[in-house]
Amino acid sequence: MHEYLIGIDGGGTRCRARLTTNEGRVIGQGLSGPANIQLGLDYSWRNISEAIDRALDQAGLDRHLFPRCRLGLGLAGVVTEADRQQVAAKAAAFHSVKVATDAHTACLGAFGGRDGAIFIGGTGSVGYAWLSGESHQVGGWGFTLGDEGSGATLGRQALRYALMARDGLIEGTALTERVNRFFTSAGIDLQTWLATARPTDFGTFAPDVMELAERGDPWALDILKINVGWLETYVRRLTRLGAPRVCLLGGVAPRYMPYLSEEALSLIADAQGDALDGALLMCTGLSEGQLPGGLDIPQLVN
Repeated sequence: MHEYLIGIDGGGTRCRARLTTNEGRVIGQGLSGPANIQLGLDYSWRNISEAIDRALDQAGLDRHLFPRCRLGLGLAGVVTEADRQQVAAKAAAFHSVKVATDAHTACLGAFGGRDGAIFIGGTGSVGYAWLSGESHQVGGWGFTLGDEGSGATLGRQALRYALMARDGLIEGTALTERVNRFFTSAGIDLQTWLATARPTDFGTFAPDVMELAERGDPWALDILKINVGWLETYVRRLTRLGAPRVCLLGGVAPRYMPYLSEEALSLIADAQGDALDGALLMCTGLSEGQLPGGLDIPQLVN
């Protein structure tokens, strides 16, 4: 007999958990580190478990609750059916579990389970639409091949310009000076930093791009213009697929709003809920998830 629901939103920067009663009353929430499974399933699951434990602790409960709880997991890095099965196997203690991408649960939450599309621009980026019970993913190929409009991409481009300015290939600006100072003031060796840098590390410079673009810094504005162009391309593609509107989600994407064209602005909607709401909707069975390519994500009862 299930009496509780747990929704998980696991991204490349953090993992959030929300614990509710079967009637939907929130009784606990938890926060932990990254849960993108491409960072390693064991590593991600430790952070998922930590977020759940914190939600349980807030509610005055513990893991003995698991057999009475349905779990909905929206995780970055879920690409294949094998990914889903491996994640689901980690959740054998729960009454039931459903696994989907964090884009799917974010889209469900944004439109209350109804048709719509989202562009998530946080550390990484992806476009996603849920239309007539089918999923459509656009982009989401990761930092090496994609992540247009993401914080990591903004930061990487800022670092490129900083190095070009250091080498005398372009004129320096406040942006290039600030990024170069990050390394020189702390005595950080760039090659050593690059050897272990993750997308979140590159994303460190994204707030500098946003701030200095507002002040008119030419290189910051150039970076912003390129990424706003990509965002508008994603929005047009998602609406051509049939999405009535697109929600901009994540820590970066909504900050593009002042720079969007009138055409793009007319296609943007405010989100009704968040990815945790979507994960909870999914684990109730109200809306079934699908992986790109049409692979169903069935309910797995343990």
